Amino acid sequence: MNHKILLVDDDKELLAALKIKLLKEGFEIDTAPDGEVALEKVKANQPDLVILDVNMPNMNGMDVCRTLRSDEKTRDLAIIMLTARDDEVDRILGLEFGADDYVTKPYNPRELVLRVKGLLKRIFQFQDNPGAIEQIKVGPLTVDLSKHEVQVEGQVVELTLTEFKLLAHLIKNPGKIKTRDFLLEEIWDYGDGVFSRTIDTHIQRLRSKLKDAGKYIITVRGVGYRFEKS
Repeated sequence: MNHKILLVDDDKELLAALKIKLLKEGFEIDTAPDGEVALEKVKANQPDLVILDVNMPNMNGMDVCRTLRSDEKTRDLAIIMLTARDDEVDRILGLEFGADDYVTKPYNPRELVLRVKGLLKRIFQFQDNPGAIEQIKVGPLTVDLSKHEVQVEGQVVELTLTEFKLLAHLIKNPGKIKTRDFLLEEIWDYGDGVFSRTIDTHIQRLRSKLKDAGKYIITVRGVGYRFEKS
């Protein structure tokens, strides 16, 4: 399967170089110079993954990410954000708006390709094989693993794929403590303390969306998280 990737960046030279690199890896590549064009192309072509620069004219990457996540048709679209090396605010905001991963500029093209392949592999494997258990109910919370659907008190809760995978992993292992590094390896395929904020940000968003049912996700200070049924 040739996955379709949309590259979004106002730096023409960087865009051209990255396009060549990803074409050599067998991906179908389209490009956009800004956020507004990107949204038009996503709507028209439905890519599997968007690589999205934060700082762009007309419409920045944060707004594009937020728009994609708010639309039911694109809420599960894989998104990798490109941010400045020292701009932690951009990275945290990108994750809060629903990015699945981020890569800092200037980046190593090989690292970015590995991140792309890893993210696509995890997403499509998860969609094809969500697990033998189809539905788990805990209090007002219902997680349907086969339909990729979460409900709280009968109301559907819209989660990104990364948020859903985190919840699914925790709820399938109730009472067991999962360290941040372990979750990074399970969800993102890399474990490094530098990225521990990634887990914290997604957990914070997940709890917020689950409202009262967010209480089941317990923070184990200095270690990680566990799902507690009572």
